[in-house]
Amino acid sequence: MGESSGQQMVKVGSHDNGVQSREKEEDEAVDEEVARVLNEALDKDKAVERVDISGHQLTFLPEPFCKIPWLVVLNLSQNHLESIPSSVSGLENLEELNLSANFLKSLPDSIGLLVKLKILDVSRNRLKQLPETIACCRSLVELDASFNNLMFLPSNIGHGLVNLQKLSVHLNRIRAFPNSICELKSLRSLDAHLNAIHGLPHDIGKLTNLEVLNVSSNFYDLTEVPETIGDLVSLRELDLSNNQIRALPETLYQLKNLAKLNLDQNPLVIPPVEIVNGGIKAIKGYMIKRLLDALEAEKQRAMAEAEMGWVAWGSSMVYNVFWGGPQNGYLAQDDPCLYEQL
Repeated sequence: MGESSGQQMVKVGSHDNGVQSREKEEDEAVDEEVARVLNEALDKDKAVERVDISGHQLTFLPEPFCKIPWLVVLNLSQNHLESIPSSVSGLENLEELNLSANFLKSLPDSIGLLVKLKILDVSRNRLKQLPETIACCRSLVELDASFNNLMFLPSNIGHGLVNLQKLSVHLNRIRAFPNSICELKSLRSLDAHLNAIHGLPHDIGKLTNLEVLNVSSNFYDLTEVPETIGDLVSLRELDLSNNQIRALPETLYQLKNLAKLNLDQNPLVIPPVEIVNGGIKAIKGYMIKRLLDALEAEKQRAMAEAEMGWVAWGSSMVYNVFWGGPQNGYLAQDDPCLYEQL
């Protein structure tokens, strides 16, 4: 029995050694592959513009990769990177950078020097914030920072990213958008579902090129939508599902291009459920009727106030003319009997 156990232990040990040996061989193979890619990319004669070293279990980015000025596309996704060196700014012609599915906790401020960058994917990392300098990437067209631990977005994001068309920040912990997000005049798609957003900025209507807006599944946090949403004249898709919205603004009828609207799982009172079930056309009709009814009620109130004003004015005139005393009221003064009857 003891001998059998001894033999078993030897086998397990042999298996462990075999696993370690294979892992070492795999690491060496990865290192060789990365070295080969690097040497090829550094060759000025070849002037390689695209480098893909995704899925190589890299724990750090070798500095020489940041010294390839002609590089246009760099894919570092699905590695084990925990940081990116500041020297990444040396990639002065870089247009696309994929850092998704790593272990990044932060990005270097120097990323703002990548002025030609058009696509940046930092999704599926551990980022708690994005550097304010990202607003300096003025050529950026797409930014994907989804599936991170973001609590907020850079306060100046809208002032610099004038060409940004697609912003994906879903699956984070964002509580509010900075006001500057309303300055992203080129923005066409904003996906912020599964966050903790309390509300949309009042100036959201400035995003007149926005076609897709998804703020679904903010659950108990999102309770209302500003009236200015009616100014999103290009909006085609609006997803407000899985929130705590009780009333939609009447201005919703102004969204002439709206083709897809999701209001599921909201405690809606305005419009009522039977109207919502009728679709976009029914909702718009309901909102127009509410608006007209409100205008009519306001008109009636104004007329009633005007009437009361005339009555008050008339009473004042009667008082001044008839009861104005020895100085102003000539009728009361001339005829004491009339004064008594009045």
